Amino acid sequence: MTTTQNTQTMTTTTTEAMTATITGAVARAAAETPIRIDFAKANPKAFKAIIALNAAATEHLDPALVELVQIRASQLNSCAYCLHMHVSDARKAGEDPERLHMVGVWREAPHFFTPQERAALALTEAVTLIADGGVEDEVFEEAAEEFSEQELGGLLALIFTINTWNRLNVTARKVAGTDERVR
Repeated sequence: MTTTQNTQTMTTTTTEAMTATITGAVARAAAETPIRIDFAKANPKAFKAIIALNAAATEHLDPALVELVQIRASQLNSCAYCLHMHVSDARKAGEDPERLHMVGVWREAPHFFTPQERAALALTEAVTLIADGGVEDEVFEEAAEEFSEQELGGLLALIFTINTWNRLNVTARKVAGTDERVR
């Protein structure tokens, strides 16, 4: 076996061991943290309405942008369940891991993001943290310059939707890594 093959085998073994450790930790966390409410069962009509709003919101938006917005709102709302789900979705869709590492500090690393993505992230922060002073004219105007009116309406609906999902999942105590779509 060559040195390269040996290194690749060790890396694969380490990755598999790490995956098994994480899978076990997720299972233990899920067992130890009972979900407070299954909102989909408790109010299926409202649950379906949120899904419909999300579908309408994303209709005219770039899928990569959608994931960045959902990741940033989930970070701000401390929703580990949604953060795990949307980072996983972004990675599966081919998003560059380097960019995903920078979402939380996008202002310090603007070169990782397009002007449109930066405007969307700024608007996401302003709407998500609305109690901290509202949405400043400058933030809204920057987004309005980067997006058509239809896209801006979709972006706002997306921000509203991810904030709703974050609040539902934090309240319900959904455990990060238990989204069946990710497996």
